[in-house]
Order: sequence, then structure tokens, then C-alpha cells
Amino acid sequence: METNKKYIPALGYDFLTAYYDLAIKITMPEKKFRALLIDELNPQDNETILEFGFGTGQNLILAKNKNPNTKFIGVDIDPKVREIALHKLNKKNISIPLDLYNGVKLPYLDNQFDKIYSCLVFHQLDAGAKLDCLKELNRVLKPNGKLIIADWGKASNKLMRFTFGFVQLLDGFKTTNDNVKGLMPTFIKNANFFNVEITKSINTIIGTFSYYTATK
Repeated sequence: METNKKYIPALGYDFLTAYYDLAIKITMPEKKFRALLIDELNPQDNETILEFGFGTGQNLILAKNKNPNTKFIGVDIDPKVREIALHKLNKKNISIPLDLYNGVKLPYLDNQFDKIYSCLVFHQLDAGAKLDCLKELNRVLKPNGKLIIADWGKASNKLMRFTFGFVQLLDGFKTTNDNVKGLMPTFIKNANFFNVEITKSINTIIGTFSYYTATK
């Protein structure tokens, strides 16, 4: 599907996208934060799971390795990261559909997915886009389905608030302020999700990273 809505690339600027994986390795405890995400996801046999914003495909690779009997689908708005993700999946002989969408309506039926997860996406969306995307995720998630969002959260101390300024310089203050103010649970509730929780938070060298869960 052709993209027609403006978006912020993975590192804030299109020319930096190729360095995204390297940036994550340098600035974050990658094995830890991804392992915590996959543990929270806990993919089961015969579930259909969507990754909203698959990026360079690293989470999909880990999730598929965790349970080969789960059906995964990825969706993103950025054709450049799709090419990177496809290359990585092909190298590992993993077949997962990677869809592009227009930034407005997801190309899926109502109540299609057992679980939906997203990692490092929502801090790149302004308040209106956050809510719109969450409402779309609610639409395509099955009743009683689980939503997992891993992203920047409220700074746990002054140092975390200071270091998060690096992320804000890249991705913009307008989109990231809601995250660092701890407003993600409010957005999730306003999109008609229930049982909204912050299951865990970890500190990194560039801010506090949180895991949000909810049900439809």
C-alpha cells in the first residue's frame, strides 16, 4: 500500500535509517529489552500476532524463534526499513509477511489478531497520531486480545530525564513529550483498552524504557 502520511524515520532522519541497528546496540541494553518484550508477548501455538512498526525486523526474528508455530505479520509505514527487514529475514530463511500501510487505516479486518505488539514507535507520533493508531490497533485486535507496547516512559529520575534529551533531539520534542511525561497509559485507555498496566521499566543510558500492556 502506498504511504501518504508524513512519518518520522527510525532515527529521526531518513539518511540515518541504515544505522538504526548500530545505534540501538550502542545506546541500549539490546538483548535485555528485546528479551523482556518477547517474554511479555509469550507467543503461543496457532496465535496470529501483529507487530505494529516492525522496523528492521529484529523483534520478529526473535519472536519467530521463540515459537515457530505462531503466525506473525508485520506492518510499517517506512519502505526503507522494510527492505532492511526483508533482507534480514531472508538471510535467516524466515518467511513473515511485511506489509506497508498509509499511516491512517491498517490493511486488516476487524478482530483479526490475538495479540499486537509495538516497540519504539509511539514516541515518534504526536498526540493525535498516537490516539488514532491505538484506535486502529483496537479495531484489528480480537476481543480479550492483548496489546503490548515497549517504548520510552516517564523518566524515573533527573538523570534519565536529562539523557532522554538525546532522543528528543533526534525524534522531536512534540512527539516525545507525552512519553516522558508518563501519558502513554492515558492514551491507551482513551483508545478503549482495559486493564492498562506498566508491567516493568528499565533505565538505559538515554532514558527510562517501559512496557505497557492492555486488553481489548
